[in-house]
Amino acid sequence: MIERQIVAQKFNRHQIEEFIFSFLGRLSCSHLDLQRTPLGERVIVYTAKPGLIVGRKGANIKLLTDLLKQKFNMENPQIEVAEINNPELDAVTVAKNLVGTFERFGPKRFKAIAYRALENLMKAGAKGAEIVVSGRGVPGVRAKSWRFKAGYLKKSGDIAVSQVDKAIEACNLRSGTIGIKVSILRPETILPDSIKEKFESKPISQGIKVEASKETGEIKKIIEEVKEEKKEKKTKKKTKEKDGPDKKE
Repeated sequence: MIERQIVAQKFNRHQIEEFIFSFLGRLSCSHLDLQRTPLGERVIVYTAKPGLIVGRKGANIKLLTDLLKQKFNMENPQIEVAEINNPELDAVTVAKNLVGTFERFGPKRFKAIAYRALENLMKAGAKGAEIVVSGRGVPGVRAKSWRFKAGYLKKSGDIAVSQVDKAIEACNLRSGTIGIKVSILRPETILPDSIKEKFESKPISQGIKVEASKETGEIKKIIEEVKEEKKEKKTKKKTKEKDGPDKKE
């Protein structure tokens, strides 16, 4: 019985997500977060363009709340719109942007479109990224899969599951269906195999000062010896001048 209840809740949640995506526009929304609170159901819509979703004076949100109450018997749905800070590093928005470009311009220049999206990802600061374009809609006799990658990306382990942002989208064209898979390793992720070299902070200037002091001491001694020799020579000259020239017998 419990399993059936869990499956029914998941199915109902999936239906709500599909309805919200279809109403607001699949390309404009990134992902949803459904939460149950004592006041009612809370729906958080993450998007890069909040103005398109909210509408004029919140008309879209008001209409969506009324539809959710009627179709899914939700008592008090509270819809919130959250803006994504950096949409260029969000895998879902990147995949949906690729879907929009393929629907506009077609799949003939799919390599240039994928390389441009990959370049924008690396410029945004991603440690690694990968874009896979596959399906019958790709130009060619057979269905092929093209892989575009750059940087450092984990494929296995806990980081590949929890830290790598992944998204899969489908694009239906006249030539066929194209599947787009985007994987991004964000810049804030700390890798366990990253190595930092630590050097002992020894004051190098002290050793230089000691050597310099030794050298200066030796130079001072040599200068003093030269000065003493000059003084002795001067005193000898003065004594000779006082005594006068030597008389020959």
